[in-house]
Amino acid sequence: MVTKTFRKALLSVATVSAMYAAVPAGAAVFVQCGPGNNGVDADGKIKATLPAGVQCMHLTAGDGFITMADGRPLYTFGFADATAMTAADIALDSMAANFAAPTIELQQGRDFYLTLTNVSMAMRPDLFDPHTVHFHGFPQQPPVFDGMPEGSFGVNMGSSVTYFYRLNDPGTYMYHCHQEATEHMQMGMLGNLYVKPSQDGTSKAYDGKTYTQFVYNDGDGSTGYDVAKPLQLGSMDHVFHELHLGVQPLPFKEMKDTYPMINGRGYPDTVNPSPLPTPQDEFGDSLNNNHISQPINALVTATQGQRILLRLSNLNVTNYYTVTALGLPMKVVGAGARQLKGATGTSLAYDTSSVTLGGGESVEVLIDTRNVPTGTYFLYTTNLNYLSNFGQDYGGMMTEIVVQ
Repeated sequence: MVTKTFRKALLSVATVSAMYAAVPAGAAVFVQCGPGNNGVDADGKIKATLPAGVQCMHLTAGDGFITMADGRPLYTFGFADATAMTAADIALDSMAANFAAPTIELQQGRDFYLTLTNVSMAMRPDLFDPHTVHFHGFPQQPPVFDGMPEGSFGVNMGSSVTYFYRLNDPGTYMYHCHQEATEHMQMGMLGNLYVKPSQDGTSKAYDGKTYTQFVYNDGDGSTGYDVAKPLQLGSMDHVFHELHLGVQPLPFKEMKDTYPMINGRGYPDTVNPSPLPTPQDEFGDSLNNNHISQPINALVTATQGQRILLRLSNLNVTNYYTVTALGLPMKVVGAGARQLKGATGTSLAYDTSSVTLGGGESVEVLIDTRNVPTGTYFLYTTNLNYLSNFGQDYGGMMTEIVVQ
């Protein structure tokens, strides 16, 4: 548990640390968007109306706290969405880190400019860790924009870097920090990312229904859907996080995750449609400057007869996970951001009762509810020891699919 005195002591040291973190030459918040930077206004904020064919986003990287489903607060690293903020609004040591990271939804055929600003670690002023964004699975990335420290660079504290991506391939991807990857990913720098196909917006009839949204450019409507939900599987080792906050050696060899989650929450928090309240210490004070750190839920809702798309991914650094949706027909139509289709165009999609994902893997699952009774169904891991919030049973990696 974080004590009030310990937290205030760290924050006071962090204030001085942040001042010096911003001193090196060239350190500044600098947002870029579009050719000639014409998607950014005079205040350094991304414009609401962007040039044609362009998408832009501004993320900050720092630290904060989240709350486990049994009430335990955990110290984390993470990303936060600063797209609507001016450069002057970006504060070092903001404690605004989110888990899961903000979802990135993109459109095939556009150019994507992603600015990352490193706002430092308020609770660990002894660290001067750079951060990166790694667009996991992106097939045409030049090394300089890949976020891999071996061939790229990290973004230092108090600085900004803009990544550029040309979105040629639809599918379900994911993103994470690749600087000191095992540590930073375990600490929470993970998020959903997907690219919608250019076929979206056209009408195609398939199996007696007409669709306007698709997983891929299938040509025949076979990957059409009505409602979609990205669901990222993950888990955290609370001992690792607490030792990190306590400025102690980190037990990489002994890492064993104790809190399984979907979209950064354990059940029953997964089905709470609202952002979770700000984490608090034992005195009732906010641990992260009253920031909301867990805004993304994992609840899936549909009307009977609709086709549901689940974009499932796993960025865990310790475990494989198998999930099932008991009582619902699951069809896998894509994996690794590729439609399951043979060289001659033959469909390789398959029906299944469960899917297994290792770290860095993704699949697209379609659920047709036309012959499904209305009611609440459960999507959960068959690794039954992970249906818990540490010592609390009946939680963990589980959510609900509600067919109305």
